Amino acid sequence: MGMFNNRNTTPVVASNTTATGTNGTYEKRGGMFGRKEPRAMPTGTASYNSRPSFGQWIKATWLDIVTMAIMGAIGLGVYMADPASSRSFPVVFQDGEIVYPQFAYPLRNEIIPIWAAALMAFFIPFLVFLIVQIRARSFWDVNNATIGLLYALIAAAVFQVFVKWLIGGLRPHFLAVCKPVIPQSLIPTVGGNDNGNDAGSGMGNVANGYRQIMFDRSICTGDQKQINDSLESMPSGHTTAAFAGFVFLYLYLNAKLKVFSNYHPAMWKIIVLYAPILGACLIGGALTIDEYHNWYDILAGAIIGTLMAFSAYRMVYASIWDFRFNHIPLLRHAPFVYGAGPSSFDGFHDALFTRKAGWGTHEGGSWGGAPFDAADGPRGTMEPHPDGPVQGHGHHESTSSRLQRKPVGASRHGEQMV
Repeated sequence: MGMFNNRNTTPVVASNTTATGTNGTYEKRGGMFGRKEPRAMPTGTASYNSRPSFGQWIKATWLDIVTMAIMGAIGLGVYMADPASSRSFPVVFQDGEIVYPQFAYPLRNEIIPIWAAALMAFFIPFLVFLIVQIRARSFWDVNNATIGLLYALIAAAVFQVFVKWLIGGLRPHFLAVCKPVIPQSLIPTVGGNDNGNDAGSGMGNVANGYRQIMFDRSICTGDQKQINDSLESMPSGHTTAAFAGFVFLYLYLNAKLKVFSNYHPAMWKIIVLYAPILGACLIGGALTIDEYHNWYDILAGAIIGTLMAFSAYRMVYASIWDFRFNHIPLLRHAPFVYGAGPSSFDGFHDALFTRKAGWGTHEGGSWGGAPFDAADGPRGTMEPHPDGPVQGHGHHESTSSRLQRKPVGASRHGEQMV
C-alpha cells in the first residue's frame, strides 16, 4: 500500500474487555480542570479525577500551607542573618602580590537578580502546567504539579540558605567589597619568616597562620551588608532555584509528552524537553560572567535544586521515569497500586498532553513498559476505599484485596488532595 499511506494507528490490546472492564467509551470532561462532581464512568463507578470544593481542598491542604509558610519564614530569617562563620583569608604577600586574585574581581550588577531567578523558576513552569491543561483538563494534575513545584523550590531554598549561613565562602568580588586595610604595624610581619600562628598584635585574628598572611573581616572597611553577602557565596541561590524549578518542569514535560516512551516521538519534543535545562544552565552560567559566584557554588546549587526537584516530583506523581504512569497524580487518601492493570475508574488515563501512539486512551499506554521505580507489569490503578469510587468487577476485584486503607481526613468524596 505504500510507505506513507494512512493506516489504523489504534494500539492492539489482547483483550480490551479484560484490560479495562469497559467497552472503550468514555465521557469527555467539561471545562479546563474537570468537573466538580464525581464523573460517572462506564462501569458505574466514579472518577478520582474530579474537582473538590474549595472547603474540601483547604481541609486537605492546610498542613502543607502552614508548613510552607513556616519554612518560608525560617528561610527568610536565615537569609537575613549575619554569616555564622568567621572566615580567615589571605590578602597579599610581603611584596604586595595578591594571594588569590580569583577573589579580587570588581563588584558588578547582577545580570539576573535573585528575585527574577526565583520568579522565573516558579511562573514559567506554572504557565506550562496551564498550557498542558488544554488537553489534560485535570484539576489534580495542576494541583499536584503546582504543589510539587513549591515543595521543590521552598525545600531547596531553605536547604541552601542554611549552607550559606553556616558554611558559605568567598565570592569572586570579595576583596573589592571588603576593601581590606592592613595596619601599618603589621605589614612588616606579613609573609615573613616567622612560621608561628600568631603575630602577637593583640588585634584579633589578623596577621596569623603560616607566615602571618591570614586575616579576618576586622580589616575590612567596606559596607557591612555587602561584606556579609560576599562571605556567603556557596551554594548559589540563583542556581538552586533555577534547577529546582526547571528540573521539575523537565520531569513534568517528559511525563506529559512521553518523550522517553514506547513510540518514536517527533524531534520538537526533545527540544521542548531540554529547554528548561538550558534555561537553568544559562541562569547559573550568567553568575560566572557577573562575578557573583565561583563554578563550585553553581555546581552545588545545581545538585541541591535537582535533588529537591526529583524528590518533590516523586512525592506527587506515581513515577519519575516509568512512562506507563509517570503522568498520573498521586492522591493522599488512596494509594496507587502498581501493576494492577489499566484503570477503569481513576480518570487519569488522559492527564497528559501527547495523543500519539494511543496515549490519552485507556488502552494506549496500558501494557508493556520499562519500569525503574515500580514493579514490572500492566499499568496501575487507584486502590478503592469506602468514601471513594466503588471498585469495579472482574479483573480489578482480584487486586483490590491487596491493600485496604481508610482515607485520612476525608469524610466526603472529593477530598482527594496531594
